Amino acid sequence: MLVVNSNCNEVGGCQRDSPQETWVREDLAAHPALCTLAMWHHPRFSSAEHGDDPAMRFIWKDLYDAGADVVLAGHDHTYERFAPLDASGARDPKRGIREFVAGTGGRSLYKFVDVHPLSEVRENTAYGVLKLTLRPDSYDWQFLAAEGDFKDEGTGKCH
Repeated sequence: MLVVNSNCNEVGGCQRDSPQETWVREDLAAHPALCTLAMWHHPRFSSAEHGDDPAMRFIWKDLYDAGADVVLAGHDHTYERFAPLDASGARDPKRGIREFVAGTGGRSLYKFVDVHPLSEVRENTAYGVLKLTLRPDSYDWQFLAAEGDFKDEGTGKCH
C-alpha cells in the first residue's frame, strides 16, 4: 500500500522525476507485490465537479507499470467506481487499475458534470463509506450507505 500526496505543489511536484514520483517508482521496484493499492486525495479520473486530475498521470503510470490494482481517492464528494484503466485512461481488463472515488463521508454531495465513458457506477445522493477487504490475491469492495438503498459491491483479482 502506498499513500501519496496529490497536493503536488506542496511536495515538489508530481511530474516525472519529482521527489515524490521518484520515491513511488523506487518503492514499487523495491517492494514488488501481487496486490498493490495506492491512495491520495485528488482523483486521477472523475465524472464530478473537479473532473480528471492530470497532475497524477506520471504516478498512475508508475503504478500501472508495476502492476498495481487499486487507487482510492476522494476530493469530489461522490462515489464512483471505474473499470480497470491503463496509464492513458483506456480500458484494460487484464492489467488496469480500478479507481474508486469515495468522497461521501462528510459535507455536501456534488453533481456529476461530465460522465467519464469508463465510469461503471456513480452515486451522489447517498452518504456512506467504501469497505475494502484486501486479500493476498484479490480484493472485495462494498459501498455502505448511511441511509437508502444504494449498493455497490464486487470482487477484483490482483495481477
